[in-house]
Amino acid sequence: MTCVIAGGGPAGAVLALLLARAGVEVTLLEKHADFLRDFRGDTIHPSTLQVLDEIGLAEEFMKIPHRKAYQVDLVADQGKVTLADLRPLPGRYNYIAFAPQWDFLTLVTSAASKYPTFRLLMEAEAYDLIRSDGAVKGVRYRDKSGEHEIRADLTVAADGRHSTLRAAAGLVPQELGAPMDALWFRLPREDSDPDETFLRLSTGHLMVAINRETYWQLAYVIPKGGYSRLRDQGIEAFRQPVAELLPFLAGRIDEIRSYDDVSMLTVALNRLRRWHRPGFLCIGDAAHAMSPVFGVGINLAVQDAVATANLLAGSLRSGAPIPESTLHLLQKRRMLPTRVTQFAQRTVQNRVISPALENKLKTPRIPPNLSRIPILSPLVRRFVGTGIRPEHVTTPPPRPT
Repeated sequence: MTCVIAGGGPAGAVLALLLARAGVEVTLLEKHADFLRDFRGDTIHPSTLQVLDEIGLAEEFMKIPHRKAYQVDLVADQGKVTLADLRPLPGRYNYIAFAPQWDFLTLVTSAASKYPTFRLLMEAEAYDLIRSDGAVKGVRYRDKSGEHEIRADLTVAADGRHSTLRAAAGLVPQELGAPMDALWFRLPREDSDPDETFLRLSTGHLMVAINRETYWQLAYVIPKGGYSRLRDQGIEAFRQPVAELLPFLAGRIDEIRSYDDVSMLTVALNRLRRWHRPGFLCIGDAAHAMSPVFGVGINLAVQDAVATANLLAGSLRSGAPIPESTLHLLQKRRMLPTRVTQFAQRTVQNRVISPALENKLKTPRIPPNLSRIPILSPLVRRFVGTGIRPEHVTTPPPRPT
């Protein structure tokens, strides 16, 4: 049996690799010419590092330029607060790795290309489903040479939060709401700057600063739908609060010459009530768009991919039919971590982010190290580090050519 996957993000790429190493014929469609999108999520949490270890890619991943964060810090007006210390986590991976997502995807797809049953089509955009006898039988896609079809026993939509195939299947996500959008930009980094990646919180303002060694990847959080209003006020309305929040960048802020140097990310938080149709399955952001809160989007997507491969690889390899009830088992397994994570994200959005952006946040006296609170600390550490119901690879060992 064959599988076609639309979307070369973390969910699609990891699923394609796991199926290919299990001997399943799989085609991965990626609509772009490469993986170089500057403002993708870049946090690789311990649960994903463990998956890479289980499939023999951890050593190769460590060769990718990355930074290890052993704790999660918040910088408030009163000073730095440690929210979680990951060092006590069991196992080899007690840190979050910040690595460009394009390097992660290149690593995964390069590993998949070692297997003869894997095919990657770049600049191939899936735009519709093939249906027959009440079931999905593949996809229609377009590339530079025209329009084409791929017929498959299983079609997987991993094409993101604006999934074209999800819409083609008539599946509509339940919107849970997000009070913010984010403006992504970069500025040069100097040796005297802070080393750590951190969250900067102040009344009326919120920023994320990611250390990329030679530059800062920065996100300035704005109220939902507020981008047009900010643009109308001119670029100084953007530069000024950034310089006030991060004074060490004040001398470089003029390098943001206009809003052309800024990318706007529309934040969404939603999930499908139903992830499947006969012959068709949604995973990753196509099934559940995650808020940037906790930076766990990649890791939920990878866990979806691992669970999908564990459940379906055997049937796909042997040619056994995959009833829709089996696809529903996958949804049931992954719905708990989705719901719990999104509940936590909504709680932070409603109690911290919204009040902060509306100038209503009353900043309490926060202990400088929350990781020392006996009951809270282990829960936060586990939630951030491994998440709810981390998956482990049970598909067969690799058989490269």
